[in-house]
Amino acid sequence: MSSTAKCFLTIAMLAAGLQLAAQNRTAASPDGRIGVTMTDSTMTVSWQQQHVMDIDVKTGQGTPLTFAGKVKPDYVMLTGKRRHCTNEANEYRCGDMTLRVYNDGIAFRFDSEDKGYTAYRIAEGCRRWMQQWTDSYEGFFPQDTTCKVKPVPSYSGISQTAEGWNNRWGYPALVEVECRGTRKEERSAIYALITEADIERGNSATCLMNDGEAFRVTAAAGGDTTVHTPWRVVIIGRLSDVVESTLVTDVAEPSRVADTEWIKSGTAAWIYWAYNHGSNDYGIICRYVDLAATLHLPYVLIDAEWDEMKDGKTIVDAIAYAKKCGVRPLIWYNSSVGWVDGAPGPKFRLNKAEDREREFAWCEKLGVAGVKIDFFSGDTRLNMDYCIDLLECAARHHLLVNFHGATIPRGWQRTYPNLMTTEGVYGAEWYNNVPTFTDKAAAHNATLPFTRNVIGPMDYTPCTFSDSQHPHITTHAHELALTVLFESGLQHLADRPESYLAQPEEVRQFLTELPTAWDETRLVDGYPGESVVMARRRGTTWYVAGINGTDKERTLTLPSGLTADGEVMLYVDGSPWTITRLAADQLPRTIECRPRGGFVMTIKKKQ
Repeated sequence: MSSTAKCFLTIAMLAAGLQLAAQNRTAASPDGRIGVTMTDSTMTVSWQQQHVMDIDVKTGQGTPLTFAGKVKPDYVMLTGKRRHCTNEANEYRCGDMTLRVYNDGIAFRFDSEDKGYTAYRIAEGCRRWMQQWTDSYEGFFPQDTTCKVKPVPSYSGISQTAEGWNNRWGYPALVEVECRGTRKEERSAIYALITEADIERGNSATCLMNDGEAFRVTAAAGGDTTVHTPWRVVIIGRLSDVVESTLVTDVAEPSRVADTEWIKSGTAAWIYWAYNHGSNDYGIICRYVDLAATLHLPYVLIDAEWDEMKDGKTIVDAIAYAKKCGVRPLIWYNSSVGWVDGAPGPKFRLNKAEDREREFAWCEKLGVAGVKIDFFSGDTRLNMDYCIDLLECAARHHLLVNFHGATIPRGWQRTYPNLMTTEGVYGAEWYNNVPTFTDKAAAHNATLPFTRNVIGPMDYTPCTFSDSQHPHITTHAHELALTVLFESGLQHLADRPESYLAQPEEVRQFLTELPTAWDETRLVDGYPGESVVMARRRGTTWYVAGINGTDKERTLTLPSGLTADGEVMLYVDGSPWTITRLAADQLPRTIECRPRGGFVMTIKKKQ
């Protein structure tokens, strides 16, 4: 072979190699909508060939993406936005990174010693709804277009730049990646919701730290002792794709609880909100038990201070009364790792393994249905391991779990299906604490379905018609709608018994029949902070709910594809109610909603 021919052959082989390398640096979802292109330090993500986000990663120079197979999660949830969950992804390996490209987002994790440097690039000028980090995740998600925001003084764990801007952010973070001008264009924008999932024993949870447009994934204190990081998750698409996604549980480990027949979601009467106090008064506990019995609610929550009950009564007496009335009791514990000094009890009953086993065995023997555990201290590895210990021990003793003052859900609701709900939200409890919530609640409520509640159950404690320490200015129909808009395996009704019992019979019946786990969820319409309309189905009944998050009247759009051949009930704002029974051919297509108002419509199919 001549030297010229050898030269051409060498060039051809080099070109072929470069082409192969280029091919091995791209990935796509099974349906082709989401694409990923890798360089040595950046992962560029697109949706329908439109740029979504650049993510800084370190995979090693020239490391190819190697296709590792299909991933097809298919499982049943006992709680959540959808009972039967299915998805599909193409999985790739790139050095020490595993990447899955799903039809509704991406998930990736690392198994390297440095635990995989990751930074999401969120450009200045892009709308975003992000919560400044605090260990309880109880904060607002204000709409902004910049990372240059002053820290909230009351938050724990404040971190800021030299210029005084907050630079520590919690999950989830919602980003509108196409910023356009008109309402029609805004609704066609692409969204990315950033979070993480599948915390295992030995993992710390993470947050986002930034000094500009690069939001760096940063582990909490304690580091990781596992072979890989949690999954970094980005849900991608239209707002409906984000809201309806189950990607957080899709990447989580399957259920580790073999027998789940005893796990039942349901509505609970809750004592704390109305009195801003715990459950040391046996008489008040009995009133909430009676409320639950009257409305046929399955549960009552006996809150803090039951270890200091007055008038010679004890928690055993309260549990016995609830069981006598056909109501299953849930009881509260202090985790004793966060707020301890000056905090209510009972304390230090769950921290040691032997104490925890003894306490939960005692609960099981008495007939307690579940436990609410409060006042954790952030996202450290010790806290994550402690939560897993609590979930596993509770499952052994057939106890439901509600984590309060705790981190957000990261998929544990699939792995440990006895985890029914988690606080990690700025909820109705804050009407007791500061006056701030009064004016901001409506817009906040219209933001949560697009942010916090996307990733898992949320114990907001909704539906208060009367006032507690600080008044609310949302309407009755707005409050009723929250019971449908906010998903939680245990839905705690927070108002006074007399307030619920004073409502029209149709409202009381609605609360009696309210589902707390759904077969299907659809986002109908809305925009974060402005309004939201959702349709959820349980069995053959659809619940359609919407709220106005603004101080002006607003027209809300209802779903067009639903039909009725059974009973249709419409609850809208009146004085305070307008409740109408509709014929099957009278389904409205829009609702004229009052400022900070709302509506609920139930559509029952004939059996």
